[in-house]
Amino acid sequence: MSTPVLDVRGLAFAYPDGHQALFGVDLHVHRGERVALLGPNGAGKTTLVLHLNGILEAGAGSVSVSGLPVRRENLLEVRRRVGIVFQDPDDQLFMPTVRDDVAFGPANLGLRGDELDARVDRALVAVGMQDLAGRAPHHLSFGQRRRVAIATVLAMEPEILVLDEPSSNLDPASRRELVELVESLEVTVLMVTHDLPLALQLCERAVVLSDGVVAADGGTKDLLGDADLLRTHRLEMPWGFSG
Repeated sequence: MSTPVLDVRGLAFAYPDGHQALFGVDLHVHRGERVALLGPNGAGKTTLVLHLNGILEAGAGSVSVSGLPVRRENLLEVRRRVGIVFQDPDDQLFMPTVRDDVAFGPANLGLRGDELDARVDRALVAVGMQDLAGRAPHHLSFGQRRRVAIATVLAMEPEILVLDEPSSNLDPASRRELVELVESLEVTVLMVTHDLPLALQLCERAVVLSDGVVAADGGTKDLLGDADLLRTHRLEMPWGFSG
């Protein structure tokens, strides 16, 4: 097979207080896949995500993106390749206008003039926010701010898009729009979510992380149809849901 766009091998990590969050995680994601990362609170999902672009440094094991090791000397390029959209869009939006926020990352890479404008326009069109480019982000709805947060990452033209709980706090219409947006993107996606129907809808493959290890890795439909697996790892489908 081709080199994985994301290759995690034997990743272990303990926080300074001694809490061991990851115990030798292996995860391989190939170009074009959409993979759901599932697990109960405290499973290590956020810790794993923070290793993908070098926010945390591995205690043991390795992480690489398209063959480039996630190391201090490679962080600028790694962070271009791996775009993380955090759960709260307000953690990523801080400029006076939507356009300014989306331009911030590419401008830091040195893009200027027409090239920067084109990059920003493509990202805004991709998320359907081009008509609100001049608005202040804090005047937008939560769902709109999440779209802008995604655009700020898309403007960096990442190889992998990491979405952290993308459906949280969205009303049904905004959730449907999120699904349509993700389905339209031609980018590899790793989606951390407790929203199991969303995982089933968007991701053919799912990985269950539990107690700092990969407990299961397979087809999303198969994993979510395994009642014992779900019960063991404190995962639940909504009452009455039928896929």
